[in-house]
Amino acid sequence: MADDIVKEQIYTIPLGKVKATPRWQRSRKSVKMIREYLTKHMKVEPGMVKIDKTINEKVWERGSEKPPSSIRVRAAKFEDGEVQAELA
Repeated sequence: MADDIVKEQIYTIPLGKVKATPRWQRSRKSVKMIREYLTKHMKVEPGMVKIDKTINEKVWERGSEKPPSSIRVRAAKFEDGEVQAELA
């Protein structure tokens, strides 16, 4: 990549609150929660977070009803304000 990394951080994102949503929506809601968490903690605009497919596969590996209760993610923020996240 041509851009330089400004900040790189490993986060353990809690996903316990997803249990309040209906069972069939839990994995979809978990992905949204990961995106919102990274937007808040990396201090970027909404829509600037790119989630790697490894995170998506980890969330969905047990189906839509049973996402993990937490997930470890490595997030890198670039000069242009974009955040890329991958499974740690």
